[in-house]
Amino acid sequence: MNGTEVYGRDGAHIGSIDHLMIDKQSGKVAYAVMGFGGFLGLGEEHHPIPWGKLSYDTSRNGFVTDITEPEITGAPARADNWYADRDWERRAHEHYGVPFYWA
Repeated sequence: MNGTEVYGRDGAHIGSIDHLMIDKQSGKVAYAVMGFGGFLGLGEEHHPIPWGKLSYDTSRNGFVTDITEPEITGAPARADNWYADRDWERRAHEHYGVPFYWA
């Protein structure tokens, strides 16, 4: 999964999956932490994207999403322990317009 490419609906490459965050209680994938930008790993930014924003496309051997750069840059600010902050998770899921993974 790590390193799998992510494409926009228009087919443009927008990033790749760095790692997944899995909910301990349910075992469901909660987020794909994606790397955006950079060159050879330098200057790359990582952002957690709710799993519900990605769909696998076998023809591309990668994921497709409709997220936009303004959505990523406008996402709720996160602290170092964002993954343990349910309030942040609610705001992030609402921001991206996807159902909560814990519902």
